[in-house]
Amino acid sequence: MKRGIMKKGTAVCLAGIALFALIGCGGKDGSRNLLDSEDDSERIVNLFGPMEKTNPNAKNVARSAFDLTVAMAEEELGVRVEYNTYTAENYKEKTYDDVTLDRARNDMDDFYLLNPDTIEALGSEGKLLDLSGLACAENLRDVVKTANTIDGKLVAIPQEIVVYGLFVNKDMFDRYNLDLPETPEDFLECCRVFKENGIETPVGANRWWLETFVFAQAYADLYNGGNTEAEIEALNSGESRYSDYMRPGFEFLQELIDCGYIDAKTAYTYEAIEGEGPDFLAQKTPIVMAYWGAANTETAYGNPDFELRVIGFPSSRGPMPVVPITGYGVGSNAEHLEDTVDVLEVILSDEALQLYAETNKVISPSKNVEVDCIPALEPLKDRIEENVYVLGSNAGMKVEQWGNTCLIVRELLNGATVDECMAEFDRLQDEALGK
Repeated sequence: MKRGIMKKGTAVCLAGIALFALIGCGGKDGSRNLLDSEDDSERIVNLFGPMEKTNPNAKNVARSAFDLTVAMAEEELGVRVEYNTYTAENYKEKTYDDVTLDRARNDMDDFYLLNPDTIEALGSEGKLLDLSGLACAENLRDVVKTANTIDGKLVAIPQEIVVYGLFVNKDMFDRYNLDLPETPEDFLECCRVFKENGIETPVGANRWWLETFVFAQAYADLYNGGNTEAEIEALNSGESRYSDYMRPGFEFLQELIDCGYIDAKTAYTYEAIEGEGPDFLAQKTPIVMAYWGAANTETAYGNPDFELRVIGFPSSRGPMPVVPITGYGVGSNAEHLEDTVDVLEVILSDEALQLYAETNKVISPSKNVEVDCIPALEPLKDRIEENVYVLGSNAGMKVEQWGNTCLIVRELLNGATVDECMAEFDRLQDEALGK
């Protein structure tokens, strides 16, 4: 096991999820807008994100939805939002997270689309404004407040809640008279039946998202047992160990690998959806994992030739959605601070979030905004509305969760033992606590 695992490369998981595949879709400039400002007196607000402003004829729904809300702010406030854009080509070996941290620490922009690990880092450094006083913050679901609050300050707010679940081919489950799994034991039994009936690899996996299984088992009780704050405080003080929470999930993944239900070597090389997606759509494998929006687009799993169901991950408390929260954060030293706060008030208002959610068919961060979803997503939506979930990211935890767990799972795929993986969690916790 390599020591000192870094969070390099984790940006693909989240800030680009609602805008999937946008990193690298920008132009050759690091900063570009469709129109150049002709009036030096014009009020400007600078955004850094993984996307450019879309052309009027652009077909990317996620980008269009965000742009529609920005247009609302520009018209209402008389300001102009400049898009400063990340492109992999422009920044070479630097990830989106790397660049975001550098720009935010140097006060280069007014607000940013942030991944969980950068929210935690910048919030802890005091580089993000407390947004809890915004009018729109009053309408937020508890899951957003829990995930993005550091030392009592709400430092980021998203336009959608990204929810991960298991995507299953219901037809294949019916063929073998299998109920959809709710617990780890159920899941293993389903995989056993599939394997015995000639399905070579029951679980299609990639190198990014297997940590969802771990989070569901690790934190089912922490987030749903009524003692969340105390348990997190015990982790932050060192009284409890992350490794004790994580071990059951890693042992579960190891069993899936040992039984041949996951092909570890292949998963280690697969990019999300691009790797395992073709076999799932071809009905060669009955189970994959993905985020909510992947069921809404024909470029992913939105138009399969079978009955699709999206359910939570197996846990002791039944199917468990995994929610890593991203969000827009405002630089505490933003040059155009007042205008930036006003822009956020508009794009995060219920009116704008309703437009965004209806356009993207996603779960809104506002408890006042509801949008119908396709039947395949109903099981996952039901759990979220019951307030049943686990967080894959939590800015209030001193050890960053999503990126670190993703990379430690990769070490498991690459041959590390469960004990070695747990030792890495212990090391990260000790490092965070200054031990």
